[in-house]
Amino acid sequence: MSLHAREVASGARFAFGKNWREFLSALNEERIAKAEASLQLMLAEKKLQGKSFLDIGSGSGLFSLAARRLGARVHSFDYDPDSVACTRELKRLYFAEDANWQIETGSALDQNYLDTLGTFDIVYSWGVLHHTGAMWQALENVHALVAPHGKLFLALYNDQHRASRRWLWVKKTYNRLPRGLKFIIFCPAFARQWGPTMIRDLLRGKPFHTWRTYGSERGMSAWRDVKDWIGGYPFEVAKPEEIFSFYRQRGFELLQLKTCGAGRGCNEFVFQRKLAAH
Repeated sequence: MSLHAREVASGARFAFGKNWREFLSALNEERIAKAEASLQLMLAEKKLQGKSFLDIGSGSGLFSLAARRLGARVHSFDYDPDSVACTRELKRLYFAEDANWQIETGSALDQNYLDTLGTFDIVYSWGVLHHTGAMWQALENVHALVAPHGKLFLALYNDQHRASRRWLWVKKTYNRLPRGLKFIIFCPAFARQWGPTMIRDLLRGKPFHTWRTYGSERGMSAWRDVKDWIGGYPFEVAKPEEIFSFYRQRGFELLQLKTCGAGRGCNEFVFQRKLAAH
């Protein structure tokens, strides 16, 4: 049994890849186009032709696919073997035998592996590094992968203080429960997460509107994101100013920032490595 499999079996890690394998059945051209548009918007680039793109924690493979369709040379890796399989399936469907899209198993915490990769024009890791179990070490590791004047696009869970600590307990407990008892945590957590929104939509005369239109910006699935959120463990959080300060000290400037306010979810950052002064 692999280390990853042992972690999942012991309740120390959520099986993210199995969740994303199910997401592939809902993937369509509209979702892919939305993923492309979200990259274009945050990176402020219409095309990625001639650029190298590293997808750290490729998950479903959707954003690796989006980057490749925008013209980038893509290197994808993930720690979860099911996520690697998802990404390979998308490559098979859309870019079979393409030498400009490489997919591997790897970890953002494995410095020996990262040292083999070189540097990239764009390093992308959306909602991943806070699930490694050592977020600050992962944040330290990935900045060396950004080429001079290259961009680093990250999304990390927002620190909600007490609420974050409560969600940590929910996630940890959910993963430690046997499969047949996980509903004990899942059902109330789902009600807490989506109940107010569904009631609000109902009162507006638009039942399930937010659920049906979820993912309008990134092409994701509401159901898969709910499972990812409730089960997503390990789980760490950070304040936006902490991430800004961390990368400023390492020679990066902030180009784009999209926060979730004081709420639950991810803050998005696009940094650029400054050119060394002569």
